[in-house]
Amino acid sequence: MLTLSLSFPGGRYHATPWGRHVNEADVAWPPDAWRLTRALIATWYRKLDHQRYPETLLTSLLGLLADEPPHYRLPTAVHSHTRHYMPNRQKSTLIFDAFARIDPTEALIVHWPECQLNEAQTALLDELLDCIGYVGRAESWVEAKRLGDWNGEPNCFPGSTQIDQETGEIQTEPVQLYAPLTPDAYANFQQQMQSGLALRKLKASESKSIKKTLPTSWLEAVSLDTADLQNAGWSAPPAAQKILYQRPIQALKSSVASRAKPKPSPPADTVRYAVYGKPLMRELDTIRFAEHVRRAVMGKAKWTLGETAIPPLLSGHGLNADNRHCHAFYLPQADSNGLLDHVLIHVPAGIDGDMRRVFGALKTVKGFDGQEWHLMLEHIGQREDFESVSPIVQTASVWQSQTPYLHPWHCKKDFDVSAQIRRECWERQWAEPTEIRLLPNIKPNGRELRPIDFHRFRSKRGLVQPDTRGSFWQLTFAEPVTGPLALGFGCHFGLGLFAPVKANE
Repeated sequence: MLTLSLSFPGGRYHATPWGRHVNEADVAWPPDAWRLTRALIATWYRKLDHQRYPETLLTSLLGLLADEPPHYRLPTAVHSHTRHYMPNRQKSTLIFDAFARIDPTEALIVHWPECQLNEAQTALLDELLDCIGYVGRAESWVEAKRLGDWNGEPNCFPGSTQIDQETGEIQTEPVQLYAPLTPDAYANFQQQMQSGLALRKLKASESKSIKKTLPTSWLEAVSLDTADLQNAGWSAPPAAQKILYQRPIQALKSSVASRAKPKPSPPADTVRYAVYGKPLMRELDTIRFAEHVRRAVMGKAKWTLGETAIPPLLSGHGLNADNRHCHAFYLPQADSNGLLDHVLIHVPAGIDGDMRRVFGALKTVKGFDGQEWHLMLEHIGQREDFESVSPIVQTASVWQSQTPYLHPWHCKKDFDVSAQIRRECWERQWAEPTEIRLLPNIKPNGRELRPIDFHRFRSKRGLVQPDTRGSFWQLTFAEPVTGPLALGFGCHFGLGLFAPVKANE
């Protein structure tokens, strides 16, 4: 019985399976007998005294290990990778560097149940294990030793799929591992290949290249450089054989499963952007700019989520009849010069993860005439977060029109404009206004504006619009009301928007 213990102090094992490209990001796990044998040969060539440990002794040791496929006890490993660009003369090439992530304190056990070494072979093996630096790629630092006694159970071994007799569940997954042919098996294979080459009509260069990869020495055949074998056209090492092993299911776990779950985003219902561009649109064109913003949001949602996955709370379509205006309000905001330099989007029903992705990706807004404005996302949060910069989300008892109110229904007897305002407040579940006062005009920042100064029409054709002139109002509530307050026709596009009135105004 022979047992080896391999630990990886760097926490990583790098090895690309034979015949696989490095960018396939696959990992040869566990280290097969072919790779271990070549690592021991490389250590002997570079680090050992060949007079003390002659080649014949090395051949006898490795030939004995090749007589029996080893069993393994695999530690927990996670399949991971890094990505980097490899520069060359034409262009940089993206490289995937795959590896198995292993706890440095856990050991990989390699076990030969029937292997018996003599004293000289044992001494050579101990010296090789003491001097070996890595297995696989040079980044795979290893500390190896021979165990005098091991009573554990292997969990990776040659054989067929293991099935639980009681439940019928599959307990293992197959994996193909390479192992060296025994010296006798290779000698037979080499003679057959040499005889076959003599019968084939090959170019002298081709025949020479293949013969170089079929040396008579078994040790030399196992030591051949991988690039030489591939250049000669071998799809697998000629001195190796494939052995079907069974390893535990998920022996090489995906790194996705080990990632920490993302923290849930805090609740949010409002997002605010700063608007940049020349020229900025005027406050008088609030509804026009709001339509541009909504169209940009719909386009970004289609691009980000898919045409059939646009959230109804953004589009306003496909909602229940009792929605009560819980979908998005697109509310542009003007600076002291009357130019729209910010836009606030309020979704009373709340902003979910998909909408966050859309808002985070929104960068530009385009007009019908080719004008483009850039958006800078300031914050996604609760409307209370914006009280200091957006008065329309503050709490107050008295509110005054900031843009014209257009009554949404036709006026009738006992159903005039003030009655329609009361009905809308009732439908929004706000307190009924104690006073509703008509204003002839408003004076934002000293500029006197009338309702007809504002653009008051949607670009969408076929909409019923009972009111085309608009009006300004001041609403007083018995209890404070939290904004935004937007009522009437076009209220989701900045019309009918109210702002709080300060006590000293």
